[in-house]
Formats: sequence, structure tokens, C-alpha cells
Amino acid sequence: MNTVSGNPPVSDLTAKPPPLLPLEIGGGRVLRRPSSAGADPERITLRLPPSRLYADAQLDDTQTLARGSFCWSPPLRLSVRARVSPPEPRGTYGFGFWNDPFSISLGMGGAARKLPAPPQCAWFFHGSPPHDLALADGAPGWGWKAQVLSFRRLPAPLLAPLAAGGILLVALPPTRRRAFRLARRFYRAEEKILEIDPSVWHAYALEWTASGIRFCVDGAEALRSGLAPAPPLGLVLWIDNQYAVASAEKGFGFGVLPLEREQTLELEDLRIESPIPA
Repeated sequence: MNTVSGNPPVSDLTAKPPPLLPLEIGGGRVLRRPSSAGADPERITLRLPPSRLYADAQLDDTQTLARGSFCWSPPLRLSVRARVSPPEPRGTYGFGFWNDPFSISLGMGGAARKLPAPPQCAWFFHGSPPHDLALADGAPGWGWKAQVLSFRRLPAPLLAPLAAGGILLVALPPTRRRAFRLARRFYRAEEKILEIDPSVWHAYALEWTASGIRFCVDGAEALRSGLAPAPPLGLVLWIDNQYAVASAEKGFGFGVLPLEREQTLELEDLRIESPIPA
């Protein structure tokens, strides 16, 4: 079994992944200490202060690595207990696996460590209005979700001009809907709103195999998808106050939501197990 806090072996049990490193922007704080239950499990608190600027509190294992050297591939199981305060924070928060496609912050303050890449992710994700990224048909573009996204691999030299052309088309109302229909040809996504109160402790689990993803909350299946993101991916846990919009109705944009009070994401008993336990 691999436990993240102990800097464990990856799935081949021969090499150790890098430790989770903090990223603190705009007054965001990352606190790690023994939980109320004792030294194990560890309690992780990601804290944002009141702010009118971009703020991020994040732990990830990707900061020192190129994407091709990220640690995590199927089969594996991520499990963690988590709660957030207030019940509906402003901005985004979540935990799971991704390929860091936009170098953290979509330009709102993170260092551009890597060139952009087609996004791949499997995670629990929240975005508050005006955040609006409806990746799957029939799902709202905001809310607390189980979400998986698998994007077609594109050659790096083609990605920047395609992205620039897509943004231009989305910016023009006459071509906006056509641009979004075209974009759907390049990715597949599934997501489901979690009808729970995230401000109380819940047990979250994500099982990633070569054939798909299974999300569970408190032992009950929340979403089972036949999609699987392209590995390798990195582990990320975060809370910030940004939002992003990409919709046929509203176009494309991003920004910062001012915070009038402190916001926190607390996590404990964070584990990654490979192979997946029976």
C-alpha cells in the first residue's frame, strides 16, 4: 500500500515519487499537522485569507517534474476524508489527479513552469458562479462534482495556434456555438453533481483503472465512467478564488472573486493504494 504522507513507492514498488510540495500565493497557507485522532492520519489545512487579489493554497507533486515524469498511472485508488468552510466557497477547490495543463492558475498568478497541454484529469472539483465550465452534456458548469476529462493528444507545435484560433472564434458571437461544437470533437468528459454538504466530513475515493474511473462518497458509488485520462498524472489538492468561463452562451474568460472571509479546505487520511485493494 502506498501512503502519500510517507513519500511511498509508486505502482511498480521500486521508485519513490517526490513529496507533496506547498504552493502559497496571495496569502494562501498550507498547514500540515497530526489530526485530532493522533499522529496518523495527518491533517492538511489549505487556508485562504480575506483578499481582493488572486490567492491559492495548494499541495502537489508536480512542481519539480516535466509532465512525462509525473508519478501516477493506473491501477490505483485515492482515498481521503475532507471538508470545506464555508459550505460554498468562492472560487475553486478540489483534489485528485491532473496533468497541470495550464501551469496552475490560468494566468492569474502562478508561475508558468510548463507549456500548455491538452488537459487530462480525474478529480473531485468545485467551481462557484460565475465559474462556468460545462464539460459534459446535461451538467451545469459549476458546483461540487466528480469529474473525468480525457483530451485527445495533440502535437505541441499545433496546440498554441489551435488554442488561439479557438479563443478568437469563441470571442465572436456568430461563431461561438460552432467553435464549441468543434471543440467537443477533441475531448470526452463525464461529470456528476454531488448532492452532499461538503462542509461536513465525508470519505471520498477515486479508483482509476485502464478502463475507466469510479468515484465513491462515504462508500456509495457516485459516478462510474468508462473514460480514463491519459497517464501519467500528478496529484493536486487546492483551494483558490479564481473562476473560468467557457460556454457557448458566455464565451471565454477568467478572473478573481474577492473574499470577504477566510476559506479553508481540510483533508486527512490521504492515501494512494496500488494495486487497488479488493
